Amino acid sequence: MNEFLLIFRRDYKTKKMQPTGEQLLAHDTRWQDWFNDLGAENILAWPVQRLDEKGLVMGPGEAVCYGPYMDMKESVGGIIIINAANYETASKVASQCPVLELGGSVEVRKGN
Repeated sequence: MNEFLLIFRRDYKTKKMQPTGEQLLAHDTRWQDWFNDLGAENILAWPVQRLDEKGLVMGPGEAVCYGPYMDMKESVGGIIIINAANYETASKVASQCPVLELGGSVEVRKGN
């Protein structure tokens, strides 16, 4: 079994992509259900890490950008590590991620 990092990206910055309050409540429920399913199947290897909207981006030298999403169209919303045999299996898990329902994406990376 291998560990794979799933990185969740989303773009809620444009008016078109902004979900309604009802959509967000339903979406949060879908996330909880998905995480519970992964835990029950012993796929989830590392606890869910939800990221806040603040942060820093370090550039060359002493350049610092406060609020890491100022110049980015997409933002990283969270990460998890899952157990999977290979990329094919990991991508099947990722394809069920709720972030895809609202136009987000999931990056899948294998650990060494």
